[in-house]
Amino acid sequence: MKLTLLTEDSIRLEPIPGPMTIEAPTADQSYSPFHMVAGGLAYCTFSVMYAWAENAGLKAEDLIVDVSWTFADDPHRVGQYEIQFTWPSLPARRLAAAKRVAEMCTLHATLEHPPRITIDGTASPSMTEGAQIAVTADETGQRKAS
Repeated sequence: MKLTLLTEDSIRLEPIPGPMTIEAPTADQSYSPFHMVAGGLAYCTFSVMYAWAENAGLKAEDLIVDVSWTFADDPHRVGQYEIQFTWPSLPARRLAAAKRVAEMCTLHATLEHPPRITIDGTASPSMTEGAQIAVTADETGQRKAS
């Protein structure tokens, strides 16, 4: 597999034989946490589609998955992911089914239905008086501290 950082807000996953590699067009482009999340989404999507293809007797060696994202504010976050797949050998009559399969990725479902996130930590006893703050997200995705 090869994960390519296309831009600051997009990646491409291609089924290249050999170990998983992460590449960038220039040495100064960094592999950001946003690339990491998008890479996980691309890999998960590719995996479920590839498994479906094998089960359906389809070839998926030419399946490429691109993921791009845009940001939103209040609070600053990723506001949207766009997954685009290119699959030249996929019969046109199977395209709708392939799109449905792509939605079966567990990370897709996780992002559609965000989990509760808790944060805890420790500090030197001389530097803290036992204060803890938990950050959670409600059903609308809004974060709140408690």
